[in-house]
Amino acid sequence: MKKTLTTPIQDKDLESLNVGDIVFLDGILVTCRDVPHRRLIELGIKLPVDLKGLAIFHAGPIVAKDGKGWKMVSIGPTTSMRMEKFEKEFIRQTGVKLVVGKGGMGPETVEGCKQYKAVHAVFPGGCAVLAATEVEEIEKVEWQELGMPEALWVSRVKQFGPLIISIDTKGNNLFETNKAAYNAKKKSIVEDISSKVRFIK
Repeated sequence: MKKTLTTPIQDKDLESLNVGDIVFLDGILVTCRDVPHRRLIELGIKLPVDLKGLAIFHAGPIVAKDGKGWKMVSIGPTTSMRMEKFEKEFIRQTGVKLVVGKGGMGPETVEGCKQYKAVHAVFPGGCAVLAATEVEEIEKVEWQELGMPEALWVSRVKQFGPLIISIDTKGNNLFETNKAAYNAKKKSIVEDISSKVRFIK
C-alpha cells in the first residue's frame, strides 16, 4: 500500500512508519540547508517560515524565473550529515516533522526524531530533474540574499518521492543498522577474496 504524508504532518502520521518504508509527500516542502540551520541555532535568528508540521529538504535547487514567478528546474538532495550538529535542536525549535536529504544522519538527529516525533528520509541521488517535476508551484522564497542554494524555497509538491525512511520516531537508524550488518559479514568475505587474489602485488 502506497504511503503518503500530507502537510501539516501530525505525530500520529509518523507513528506507524519504520526505517526502510517508502513514502511520498503532498503539501509544503521547504529547502533548508547549512546557512539557515546555522542562522537559527548559532545566531538565534528566527526563520521567516513557520515549519511546524512541515517538511524540509537538505537541497540546493536550481530555480529560474518564468512569467508568473519562479520555476523549479532541478532539486537534488545534499549531504544531510552536514546538518547533524544542528538537527536535533532545529527539530525542537521549529516543529518540523519530515527532514529529507542524502545519506544518513547520526545519533543527535536520531534522538531529536525520537524525542520530538519527526523522521528523516532519503531522496534517491541522481534524480534532481525528476524531483523538480514533482514541484507543483514555488509559493515564495525567503532569505534570497543567501543565494539560490541556501535560500528558503517554499514549494507545494505532489507525490514527492520516493522517500526512504532512514530514521523513525522509535530511535531506529537504517544506515547504522545496515553498517553493523555489513561489518559483521566483512571479515570473512575479505579473507575469502584475499585468499584468491593474494598473488596480486
